[in-house]
Amino acid sequence: MAVRRVPGAARVLDPPRAHAVALDLLSRKAWTRRDLSARLVRRGAPAALAAAVVADLEVRGYVDDRVFALAWVESRARGRGLGSRRLRAELGAKGVARPLVDEALRDAGALDDEEARARAAALRWVGALKRGTPAEIGRRLHGYLSRRGFPPEVVRCVMRQVSGIAIEDT
Repeated sequence: MAVRRVPGAARVLDPPRAHAVALDLLSRKAWTRRDLSARLVRRGAPAALAAAVVADLEVRGYVDDRVFALAWVESRARGRGLGSRRLRAELGAKGVARPLVDEALRDAGALDDEEARARAAALRWVGALKRGTPAEIGRRLHGYLSRRGFPPEVVRCVMRQVSGIAIEDT
């Protein structure tokens, strides 16, 4: 006989089931401590149990915010061409501690080649920049690079290089 779930009925996870759910989640992708704990609570584990399961998995090496942050920075900086400000914000939103974020940015080299990544992003977008007045082009390029998370000094430098428009002209 099949068990029918009543819609809206809360299902509380016991310790073995919470551990199994956590391992299942980790088998699909890496999680931060905070995100995994929140997901377990959402799945029905009491907060204390979720914290205990995550702590156990961290001791065993399955959850590591330092490794997560480094992989996140490498993937998003190189693969999507994002700047350090956006990477900091994304990792902060995932609950990664600020010192770990700074370490990941430094270790991944995301701070070293930031101007080159910003220039590459601007050059990919340059086709759309051909329309409009110089002031409009400058505003649009500034907005685009800022939304990608590049620091203001990098944005100004790249704007001068790519479009010949200084930020003061916008």
